[in-house]
Amino acid sequence: MPNEQELSELAAQLRQPHGEKGIEVASMMNETNKKMTRHAIDLLKIGPRENVLELGHGNCGHLSYLLHQQKDSTYYGLEMAELMTEEAQRINRDFIDCGRASFHLYDGVNIPFSTDYFDKIFTVNTIYFWTEPTALFVELYRVTKPNGIVNITFAQRDFMEKLPFTPFGFELYDTNKVTSLAEQSAFKISDVQSLHEQIKSKTGDLVTREFTTVTLSK
Repeated sequence: MPNEQELSELAAQLRQPHGEKGIEVASMMNETNKKMTRHAIDLLKIGPRENVLELGHGNCGHLSYLLHQQKDSTYYGLEMAELMTEEAQRINRDFIDCGRASFHLYDGVNIPFSTDYFDKIFTVNTIYFWTEPTALFVELYRVTKPNGIVNITFAQRDFMEKLPFTPFGFELYDTNKVTSLAEQSAFKISDVQSLHEQIKSKTGDLVTREFTTVTLSK
C-alpha cells in the first residue's frame, strides 16, 4: 500500500501531470478513462463542421476517435498542464498539421476563445479540480453557441471516496451536486446518463466504477 507521501504525489500528478512521471500518469489516465471519454464524446453527437472544445485533455490519445465521428469537425483542447499540451501536440501532430486540432494552455477559469464559438464542449474527470466552478460555468456558457451542449463526465462520489488518493485535493461529486451547480448557471440540464465499468484502479486493484455524464444545453 502506498504511503501518505506517495498518495499525495499521485493526486498531484492526476490533477496536473508534470515531470518525467507525468507522461506515465497521463498514459495510464488515457487508458483507464477510455470508456468515460468515449461516453462523453458519443453523447455530444458531433455534427458536420462543428467546433468541439475539451477541457483537460491529458495526452489526448482519444483524438482520433473523436475526429472520426465527423470528417470535417475541428477540435480545440485546453489544459492547465504545459506538459500535457506538449504531449498532446506530439501524439496528434498529423491532426494539427491538417488543421483539425489545436491545443492551448489556460488558467482553469478563463476560456481564451470568443463568445458563441463552440457547438460542443466536453470534459472528463476534471470537475474534482475546479477551483472556481461558478465562474467556469459562466465562461462555458459564454463560449457555447446557442443550442450548443456541454457534457460533464465524472465518477460518482461513492466510488471516488473509496480511493486512497482522493483526500489529497479532490472535491468529490454525485449527480445531485453537479446538477445543483449547473442549475445555478444559465444552462438547462437536458440529459443525465450513468454507466458502470470494471477497471484497474490507479493503485492496481480491480474495482467497479460508476460514472455519469450530465448534458447541459444553451
